[in-house]
Amino acid sequence: MSLWGLELNWQSVLWGLAVFALSMVLSFALLAAVLIQLPANYFQGAKPPPLWGARHPLLRLLGRIAKNLLGAVLVVVGIVLSLPGVPGQGLLTILVGIVLLDLPGKRRVEQRIVRRRRIFQAMNWLRSRFGRPRMVLDDEHDAGVD
Repeated sequence: MSLWGLELNWQSVLWGLAVFALSMVLSFALLAAVLIQLPANYFQGAKPPPLWGARHPLLRLLGRIAKNLLGAVLVVVGIVLSLPGVPGQGLLTILVGIVLLDLPGKRRVEQRIVRRRRIFQAMNWLRSRFGRPRMVLDDEHDAGVD
């Protein structure tokens, strides 16, 4: 059987499923690692708390470059995961990617996404599983209103 010019057999289907499962597990692990490391007050206020503020300037520059590259990859992966029929935490992955990117106006987008009840609950559930404090919003009672 052929699909888009590729021969489909049981072996290729199993390989595809294995790659899909592995990429999903790695995506969740990376997502969890970033969410767990964020300070609890990251989404409060007009600006996030400074990261790497006390580090050497060259290290800060290299860190910002790596952080932005990883953020761009996560946004693209999140968009793919948000497509119909593709399982995964698309919005959460996009959120982590946006958190990592240095973009003008991103703070409002981050805060709007985090205020979605399911996103906020999922982040706090994950953080509690690793003994981290709950995320705090400016108006926590408003979480889930959007």
